[in-house]
Amino acid sequence: MPRRAAVLGSALFFLVGPGLEAGLGPFLVTGGWDRGSGTSPALTVAGALLIVGGLVVLVRCFADFALRGQGTPTPAAPTATLVTGGPYAVVRNPQHLATAVVVLGQALVLARPVLLVAVAAYLGTLGLLVRRYEEPRLRERFGPAYDAYRAATPAWVPRPRRGRAPGPTGATR
Repeated sequence: MPRRAAVLGSALFFLVGPGLEAGLGPFLVTGGWDRGSGTSPALTVAGALLIVGGLVVLVRCFADFALRGQGTPTPAAPTATLVTGGPYAVVRNPQHLATAVVVLGQALVLARPVLLVAVAAYLGTLGLLVRRYEEPRLRERFGPAYDAYRAATPAWVPRPRRGRAPGPTGATR
């Protein structure tokens, strides 16, 4: 896929995916962006840091898909190569985790416990989607390269790595 198409496709999917999941979804669940009662300054700051950190990781993931993987996160225009670098060197599902972190941050900033339930539901649903749809498709598309990546990189709980992600043929860093 040409670089420009990958960048535009990834930007559009950013708005549709995380934009809905961490933007419109929480807005609708909470009935707006009004803060609940009892918000402490410490929780507000912690929540803001989570939101910013999650957004930084999301932007990096989408950029890596477009620029390194030569595609988008959407199955309609997938990457040409397996992306294993950046956030993907730490965990296999950084986009989903980063989106959840943004919503968790919103829960703290807005003092809306219902968003904690939303985060749990989101991660549970995505866990099933990843297991039943994404992983089989990646295994089918990238074969041994994906198997090596999957064996070396945790799915959901980031852990410090010693060394680099596996470098199977066709993988990007």
